[in-house]
Amino acid sequence: MDSKIVKKYVKAGEILKETQEEARKIIKSDAKLLDIAEGIEKFIVKSGGKPAFPVNLSFNNEAAHRTADINDELTIKKEDVLKVDIGVHVDGYIADSAFTINLSGEWKDMIKVNETALNEALKLVLENGAGLEIKKIGEIVEKTIKEAGFKPVQNLTGHGLEQYIQHAPPSIPNIATNDSKRFEEGHVYAIEPFVTNGSGLVKEGSACQIFMADEVKPTRDKTARKIMELILKEYETLPFAERWISGKIKMSEFERKIAFRELMQKKCIRAYPILKDENGCIVTQAENSFLIDGQEVILLVK
Repeated sequence: MDSKIVKKYVKAGEILKETQEEARKIIKSDAKLLDIAEGIEKFIVKSGGKPAFPVNLSFNNEAAHRTADINDELTIKKEDVLKVDIGVHVDGYIADSAFTINLSGEWKDMIKVNETALNEALKLVLENGAGLEIKKIGEIVEKTIKEAGFKPVQNLTGHGLEQYIQHAPPSIPNIATNDSKRFEEGHVYAIEPFVTNGSGLVKEGSACQIFMADEVKPTRDKTARKIMELILKEYETLPFAERWISGKIKMSEFERKIAFRELMQKKCIRAYPILKDENGCIVTQAENSFLIDGQEVILLVK
């Protein structure tokens, strides 16, 4: 991998590490989700990076894809289990990492199991590097989680990372599979186990707060055209939040909703609904990313 690219990935990881430390400081009981999200994202920019996607702040049985809405009044409570998934990019080169926080400490054992599963998987990568079968990650993650009495979320996986592409092939399973693919030199990956005491399968909810450009098509609505131009200029192929758009283009709430509806209907943008396990359960998440540069494996968040 080109040394200049490696430096950009490493820089993104350094910013992400600092951002996680900042996030832990601002996540407090009764803090607004919007304040947490904006605080994290502003810190990334202040530190010299850009958000690779809207910070994911998913509650309790939610696994992923919740972020703050415009004027969001939702607050975090002491008993909540909050997944904090943050991405940072430098010129499109992405570091991706996540942790789970529970202010009451009630779910600390479950969170620890999740972190252990991630660390065991990363240990395999660090020991073997390029050539390691990807299925070995799923095997160790599933074994670690099940031995502790929990379930891995079967239909969520880790993934590759490419310039301006947050989710690139291959998928990195959290359960044992027969996949024969191997990790390759010159590539970047994210390992991302989820632990649950629910069904082990997530489903899409009805709420959508995160979007991504899909295909450029003609639109009748003037505001829709402005929004699409902004998306392509600012975010390219990376995910974005509706609240990001509202602060950059002068428009009413009605105009924004009409424009987003047209962009969705014409499939100019795609939505990422909040992903949930069954009601009443808890889901935790841990994630880190790494690159393989020759014989060396470099963790992006250390």
